[in-house]
Amino acid sequence: MEYSNPIIEGIFHKFKPILGEDCNRYKNHVYRVFLNCLLMDSNENNIEKYAIAAVFHDIGIWTAHTIDYLYPSIEQANLYLTESGKQEWIEEITLMIYWHHRMSHYQGKHKITVEYFRKADWMDVSLGLINFGFDRQKIKAFRKKLPNLGFHLFLLNPIFKNFFNHPFNPLPMFKN
Repeated sequence: MEYSNPIIEGIFHKFKPILGEDCNRYKNHVYRVFLNCLLMDSNENNIEKYAIAAVFHDIGIWTAHTIDYLYPSIEQANLYLTESGKQEWIEEITLMIYWHHRMSHYQGKHKITVEYFRKADWMDVSLGLINFGFDRQKIKAFRKKLPNLGFHLFLLNPIFKNFFNHPFNPLPMFKN
């Protein structure tokens, strides 16, 4: 399986200065989520959508300097889609980003791509422990080829800060 994608690489080129030292750890997370999507969905029409959603799904952590990053991430994705002439994908990619932390099945509009994207992120965030019945060996191979580089540990610092600043909304990025 290919571990490089021109869409992902092109978008990352723009955000590399903003991501700074976190660039490679986030990029590997993005690729693992993207590859998990491809593991589940063989529809070639969705490859570019998954690539775009994967890059932008957490980008608001850096662009808006917040753990409440869903809307800033969506804003960046919509800006990119508008500049790229892909406005017809705004609704679908917005839903993919907005619901990617949902703990239960997504049943709304664009159900297939939103649900696969949600599962793909959970597969990575759980370090492959949650696999939704998909090939554990392939997920493990993605993790080996694209190591974590401390991505999960990196996330703990802003989550703990947010917990102390907003104890009644400690994980604002999670949606029911």
